[in-house]
Amino acid sequence: MKFKRTRQEDNGINLTPLIDVVFLLLIFFMVSTSFTKETHLTLDIPQAVGSPTTDTAALLEIILEADGSISINGRALINNSIEAVKAGIQELSSGDNNLPVTLTADAKTPHEHVVKVMDAVGQLGFSRLSITTRRPDNP
Repeated sequence: MKFKRTRQEDNGINLTPLIDVVFLLLIFFMVSTSFTKETHLTLDIPQAVGSPTTDTAALLEIILEADGSISINGRALINNSIEAVKAGIQELSSGDNNLPVTLTADAKTPHEHVVKVMDAVGQLGFSRLSITTRRPDNP
C-alpha cells in the first residue's frame, strides 16, 4: 500500500533564537556600561565696566601679605590669630558693622588665611565685604 506523503509548508523563520540573542546582547551592554555621570562646571563670568567708588572716608581695608601677616588700615597686627583679627576690626570700626570692608590679599597668600579673615569679618556682623582684584593685562 502506498501512502501519500503530506507536504509540509515552511511557515517562515523562527524568531525565538534571534530575540534571545538580541536580549543577551542588550544585557551584556547594560552590564558592561558604566553609568557614572561626569559633571563639569562651565562658568561664563560676566564682565563689569564700572568705575571704582571714590568714597573711602569710612572704610576698613584689610591687607594680607604672602607670608600671612595681616594689617588693618595700615596698622599691622601682632599675631595672625582670628581673635587678634576680630579685636583689630572692632577697635578700628568702633563697633559699626555697617562699614564697607575691603580685603586685599597677595596672589601667593594661602587660601586658609583669606577664609580665616573672611570668617572673622562675618562673625562680627559685617555684610559689606569686597575683595580687591586687578584688571587683566590683556584687555
